[in-house]
Amino acid sequence: MLEHGGNLNDAARHYGRPRTDWLDLSTGINPRPYPAPAPSADAWHRLPETSHALEQAACDYYRAPRLLAVAGTQAAIQALPQLRLQQDGRPAEVIVAAPIYAEHAHCWRRAGHAVREVPYDGLDTALREGRCQVLVLCNPNNPTGATVAPETLLRWTAILAARGGWLVVDEAFGDTSHGDSVAALSDQPGLIVLRSVGKFFGLAGLRLGFVGAAPALLETLADWLGPWSISGPAQQIGTAALRDRHWQAATLQTLLSEGQRLHVLLARHGIQASGTPLFQWWPEREAAAFHAAMACEGVWVRLFTRGAGGIRLGLPPDEAGWSRLQHALNTWSQRG
Repeated sequence: MLEHGGNLNDAARHYGRPRTDWLDLSTGINPRPYPAPAPSADAWHRLPETSHALEQAACDYYRAPRLLAVAGTQAAIQALPQLRLQQDGRPAEVIVAAPIYAEHAHCWRRAGHAVREVPYDGLDTALREGRCQVLVLCNPNNPTGATVAPETLLRWTAILAARGGWLVVDEAFGDTSHGDSVAALSDQPGLIVLRSVGKFFGLAGLRLGFVGAAPALLETLADWLGPWSISGPAQQIGTAALRDRHWQAATLQTLLSEGQRLHVLLARHGIQASGTPLFQWWPEREAAAFHAAMACEGVWVRLFTRGAGGIRLGLPPDEAGWSRLQHALNTWSQRG
């Protein structure tokens, strides 16, 4: 299995510090989650039939024509390479933007496809000059925060659709930048959009996400994933969260403010970072040393070891967390 953020058990074991004594900034998950209501009693008792209320709430929130609920976008990330293989009967040429959430390239390779990782600024050339059938990217990107304009994504979709191919756009961190989303157009041939309830709503443990695509592909994906894939409690809590416009508006303003606060804090320590309101990332020459120094202060950050190496930080949950991060950064800045 690939290494991911949120692996606090590993941190506790390795450093001998109990879980309760860590400030976990290793994910980009909202540290102030949606206040999930208690599900009704029958949510635990009945088999979870497809919830049309959940799907409608998701379509309204993401402004999409049609969506399929999945057990987190990870379920779709794992299934799509298998569906592509089933559809074509042979492996596809796949371009995956780099750097990116590692499961994308991993799952396409594991299914036997020919995968090439290409930096974001090289995607347009690689697509036009090559013959790839599938292009996969995050928008905004995880971990760098890089974005691709919707008009470019739609142009790429047209190129790939003419080849019978797919553009897979992972918008898991797209809730703070609705203007960059192509979810509203996800029913057109060749375009597949992934959305997550885990990041903006802070409900990663709910395991709930959505896929937007042409109706025939959604039906095939639903059949592949099988029945009862979304638990009854997840359906009810997800519906409430997606309908709660007051919480969504207040949370967006908070995240925009705190994302800027994190960016400024890092800049004061000589770190030029990029990202989204939920996280900041930068290529760090001493990435492993920075990661270890933060861990010694009980601050768990995300270490990226591929390429030149990099660091990603999420938002602290409270003022005590901000103070602890400030102290750890001060210690790093004053080293040597």
